[in-house]
Amino acid sequence: MRYFVTGATGFIGGHVAQQLAREGHEVKGVYTSTLAVFNDTRGRIVDETYRAGGPWLSEYDRTKWLAHYEVAEPMIRSGLPLVIVQPGVTYGPGDTTVVHETFVQYLRKRLHMLPKGTAYCWGYVDDVAAGHVLAMRHGAPGASYIIAGPPHTVIDVLRIAERITGIPAPRWQVPPTLMRAAAAAAGVVERIAPLPSLYASETLRVMAGATYLGSNARAVRELGFSARPPEDGLRPTLAHEMRLLASQV
Repeated sequence: MRYFVTGATGFIGGHVAQQLAREGHEVKGVYTSTLAVFNDTRGRIVDETYRAGGPWLSEYDRTKWLAHYEVAEPMIRSGLPLVIVQPGVTYGPGDTTVVHETFVQYLRKRLHMLPKGTAYCWGYVDDVAAGHVLAMRHGAPGASYIIAGPPHTVIDVLRIAERITGIPAPRWQVPPTLMRAAAAAAGVVERIAPLPSLYASETLRVMAGATYLGSNARAVRELGFSARPPEDGLRPTLAHEMRLLASQV
């Protein structure tokens, strides 16, 4: 058996694997999609059968939707034995995304507000990586599996961080209408100069009360997937960030 893992930029490997499969070689692949292909679920916790369209809150959401439904699924229908996995927000030591920047600003006491209503499925990096391995070993070709962690609002996660570190989380909760207004203003500023990723217009739109929520029940049932609660994942994550900050003093 030949295995491969691919993302949206790795479909050349998928084409090669497809050719190997047509020639009779035993191959199996895992494609990393995302919960973001479901767009804003508006508070609903959806499963793999859910399908959404635009308008998209970010270019990332739009292009991942195209890769999932207009590239990966057609390749499956044409014979590629591909398993699709859909992580949610992934966090942990070594992260370089907006999630990392949020934690850093919080630890520096420079995070002054939190978006009201915004919620994600929070997956610790080791669990998400294990989900890929489980999908490779046990996933049914052609199937999709949500390998996301438990759903929590951004406010909930920062309150958990406060209990862990003792550093107060921001108390100002910004409603979606105000966040959308800030996103529009940021879009005007970005025509002149780029903004930090945490304050970019796309980031603010995604954080304006949007929810990216999916159930991992199928992955738990069919793959044996498990995801730790934020309390367990945030401890090593925040400890890592605090060590880095201390080394910069």
